[in-house]
Amino acid sequence: MEIVVTRQDDPALCEQPVEMVERKGLGHPDTICDALAEEVSLALCEFYIQHFGGILHHNVDKVLLVGGQSQPSFGGGEVTVPIEIYLAGRATSEAHGVSVPVQELAMESCRHWLRTNLRHLDVERQVRLHCLIRPGSAELVDVFLRNQKAGQWLANDTSCGVGFAPFTPLETLVLRIERELRSESALHAHPERGEDIKVMAVRRGEEVALTVADAFVSRHVASLPDYIRHREALRQEVRMLGATADVEVNTGDDLPRGRIYLTVTGTSAEAGDDGEAGRGNRASGLITPYRPMTMESVAGKNPVSHVGKIYNVAAMQLAAALLRKLPELRTVTCYLVSRMGEPVSAPQLVHVRVRPAADCDLRAFDAAISSVVREQLSGLHNLYRDFLARRLLIA
Repeated sequence: MEIVVTRQDDPALCEQPVEMVERKGLGHPDTICDALAEEVSLALCEFYIQHFGGILHHNVDKVLLVGGQSQPSFGGGEVTVPIEIYLAGRATSEAHGVSVPVQELAMESCRHWLRTNLRHLDVERQVRLHCLIRPGSAELVDVFLRNQKAGQWLANDTSCGVGFAPFTPLETLVLRIERELRSESALHAHPERGEDIKVMAVRRGEEVALTVADAFVSRHVASLPDYIRHREALRQEVRMLGATADVEVNTGDDLPRGRIYLTVTGTSAEAGDDGEAGRGNRASGLITPYRPMTMESVAGKNPVSHVGKIYNVAAMQLAAALLRKLPELRTVTCYLVSRMGEPVSAPQLVHVRVRPAADCDLRAFDAAISSVVREQLSGLHNLYRDFLARRLLIA
């Protein structure tokens, strides 16, 4: 494993003149797809561990949501065409003579997540689930099975991951706003608000502008004036969370024509939007175009051998660990790249980019950085435990 450490001399992101950050909330169609992919993977992992003593080959990271049709109206409304959700991917369906109920596990785990997280969605009537998960290819299954002989997990792909630390104030703000708005207490106090919340933040110098979209729930909105009142209450709440930020809510509304963001279920998936796994928040929980990102979808991938999942999460953790143990580095970006068939815990290359003080001799930190990198990567074989315990932010 090669470890390369380089210096970044450009200003830190929070010191640059412009920054943009986005988060698609829990009820956004893309986030729903990521969440369902991860729930299917976790259900399979739990079954595999219970019946076979370990996680078997699977990657169920392909989910497509086709939006339905609806007719929201003040005080009511209905979904006229159900949401269609297609689950695809690969999973071990039989081992040691024991059949794995892949379809049943997938369907029930998705239904459970939808019932638990989208409180206005009638899963039985308003959603149609289609499970198209098939057994894996012989080649990938063979790579997976070689783990047993090697005594360690082998990368099932040649891929890369990237992570960074610390979050900028703007990134922290966007995460906090979305979480606050969909907290249990907030939704209890404001039943008119849907879980489909999207937050876009733009910083120009020290000026911050926040654009928030929320799918208001029609049964809890009595009239157009009532909608306007609820929308303004949301704007004021976000403004308090964002302190001096300029805040706008549901900017697509055309009030004179009565065109407003009103839904029956609290998600645009009922009519306004479709969704796909991998098109939303990255491993950081955010969409950060001013940061390095990869195209890999984290959700639904195997948590023990798929480096597209493991390395993106591990890179975030590695960057945080380096900054925690070596605060003199100030900001850290980590890149990990695998080679298919090689141990997951031994990347082909680890590139650490740091931004220490201008007068700091980076060579003085080489040994300490390498030590932290090796320590963090040596624990990658246990990272799956954090996924199974749902301690990692996926959606």
